[in-house]
Amino acid sequence: MPARQSSFTNVYVCAFAAYACFSTSDAFTKALHGPLSVFEIGFFENAFASIVLLATRHENERWVEFWKMSRPWPIHLRAICGVLSSLCAIYAFTTIPLVDAYSLIFLAPFFVTVMSVLILKEHVGQWRWFAVLLGFVGVLLAVKPGFQAFQLGHFGAMVAGLSTGTSIIIMRGLGSAAKKTSILGMLFLYLVSVNGIGMVLHGFTAPALQDLVLMALSGLCVGLGQWAFVSAARYGNATQIAPVAYSQLGWAMLFGIIIFHEYPDLLAVIGVGIIASAGLLTVLRERIRRIKPANPPGIR
Repeated sequence: MPARQSSFTNVYVCAFAAYACFSTSDAFTKALHGPLSVFEIGFFENAFASIVLLATRHENERWVEFWKMSRPWPIHLRAICGVLSSLCAIYAFTTIPLVDAYSLIFLAPFFVTVMSVLILKEHVGQWRWFAVLLGFVGVLLAVKPGFQAFQLGHFGAMVAGLSTGTSIIIMRGLGSAAKKTSILGMLFLYLVSVNGIGMVLHGFTAPALQDLVLMALSGLCVGLGQWAFVSAARYGNATQIAPVAYSQLGWAMLFGIIIFHEYPDLLAVIGVGIIASAGLLTVLRERIRRIKPANPPGIR
């Protein structure tokens, strides 16, 4: 298989695996029953996620040297975005339906596309813009702003989407200039530290065994997902990775119906379908562009 085609395949394999892990983790989080704060949930989940990451191996890299960075500021900024996204997402998943939370978090591709043009100076063609705007319409149909009560959980989901989009842009800007151990190690150092401090200040509540198991499973999924996500960012660009996030909508509807008995109405189903279609349109367009001979200038 040609190197370029192999790299293209690796982008989507890693990205789909990452978002499948994240979706499973979110379902475990939503299943929690105890009176736990977002800081306590975040602390335990990320502590277990760190165990997974420490068990991974990276070529020519050692975890004991994760703090040695050639470009520290982008890595610190990415970690801060990760903390904000994690806290807001946990709050959203525990307070509003999964489909609502994911639909708003999926504003991330819109933010990514805009920032990839303004910050990374990437060329985004008409097809990608059409797919992003189509996805935005789907978000409006799924959430139906103005037709249902807007809660803090909805706002948290939007902030999580913006933070996720910013993280993708930072990762694209870093490219191969930073070690995986530095990116992931600093992220989870921030997550465990900030959540640990917040947990102490807010007040610690001993979790029940069932909740502890759920947080452990959630953390394991997060660890695997973060590893796969960083790998995807190494192989591809920001606008390639972003549409794959739409695959989480399928998981959200599946988990919502089977586990949490959250049944979306017809408009929500149509909105989810539009969002998913927008993501698939971008993926298929990228695939066609790589199979066909070079396109004439200006044709995307």
